[in-house]
Amino acid sequence: MFDRLDDILIHYEELMQELNNPSVAEDQNRFRKLMKEQADLAPLVEAYTQYKKEKQNVQDSLALLEEESDEEMREMVKEELSGSKKQIEVLEQELKILLLPKDPNDDKNIILEIRAGAGGDEAALFASELYRMYVNYAEGQRWKVELISVNENGIGGSKEVVAMITGKGAYSKMKYESGVHRVQRVPETESGGRIHTSTATVAVMPEAEEVDVVIEDKDVRIDVMRASGNGGQCVNTTDSAVRLTHMPTGIVIYSQTEKSQLQNKEKAFRLLRSKLYDIELEKRQSSEAEERRSQIGTGDRSEKIRTYNFPQGRVTDHRIKLTLYKIDAVMNGDIHELLDSLIAADQAMRLSKLNEEG
Repeated sequence: MFDRLDDILIHYEELMQELNNPSVAEDQNRFRKLMKEQADLAPLVEAYTQYKKEKQNVQDSLALLEEESDEEMREMVKEELSGSKKQIEVLEQELKILLLPKDPNDDKNIILEIRAGAGGDEAALFASELYRMYVNYAEGQRWKVELISVNENGIGGSKEVVAMITGKGAYSKMKYESGVHRVQRVPETESGGRIHTSTATVAVMPEAEEVDVVIEDKDVRIDVMRASGNGGQCVNTTDSAVRLTHMPTGIVIYSQTEKSQLQNKEKAFRLLRSKLYDIELEKRQSSEAEERRSQIGTGDRSEKIRTYNFPQGRVTDHRIKLTLYKIDAVMNGDIHELLDSLIAADQAMRLSKLNEEG
C-alpha cells in the first residue's frame, strides 16, 4: 500500500508542476483534465502527507524519550507520542478507504425516477412526498433539480415523477436510494383509523453522456403532441410535448415540462440515454454478481430497502439495520445520516472483502 502511495505522491508533484506550466492553460481540455485529476488526488495526498508527518513525530518522540531525563518533559513527550499513534491508526483507515476503487459514475449527475407501487392513491401521495424529500435534500447540497415528467393523480399524488438532479457527486450519494420504499400510516381517506402499508419504487440512474451511449436515428420514433395536465396557460396551445419510442428496447419517454418542443426533446434524449446506460450497467453488474452482492449501493430495485413508519415516528433502513426516530426531519430532506451510514457500511464491506483477498 505504501509503495503505491509513494508513487501517487510523485505523480501528484509532477501534476502540480505541469499545471504551473503556462503553456498547459492554453489547451483548455488538457487543463480541465489535469485539474480534475489534481482535485481527485488531493484528499489522498493530504492524508498521506499527514500520515508521514505523524510517523516522523513518533520517531522524534521515541528519540527524545531516550535522551530526556526530566520527568515532566517525559510526560509531555509520551502524551505527544500517544496522540501521534492514535492519529496514525485513523489515517491508515482513511487511506485504505481513499485507495478503494472509485465508481466511475460517482461524479455524474442523476436521473431520479419515482413510481407509486402497491396502495393506490396513498402510494401516489407517498411517491410525491419522497420526491419533495429528495428536492429538499438536493437544494441543501446546492444541486439543481429539473422536472422531466410527472403523472399526477388529481389529489396531490404522483403515479410517476422523473427528474434530473445536477450537482457534484450526486450519484455517489444518491445511488443508495434505488429500491422499494415502504410507508406505514393511517391514510387521510381512512375513516376507521387503520394503518395501511403502501410502497413506492425509486430508481437512481447516472446521467449518460453522448460518448457513453450512441443512439441511432433509425432506432427512435419521435412524436410531438400537446402537453396535458397542470402547466399554466401554455398547456394545450402548442405541440410542445415530446414522446420518444426506442424501437430495439421498447422504452417510451415522455417529456412535457418545458414550453419549447426543442427543450423537451433534449430532456427526453438525456433520459433515454441514461436509461440505456443503466440497462448496460445492470447487465455488467449481474455478470459480476458476487461483487454486486458485496456492495450496498447497487442493490436490486425490487428489494425493500426502507420503511417509513409514521405512527411510531421512525425510519428504518433494512440494509444496515439503522432506525432513526425523526421521521418529520427525514421527510423534509434531512437524509444525511442515512446516506452517510450507508456510505460507511459500503466502504467497510468493500474493505473487509479486500482484506480477505489480500
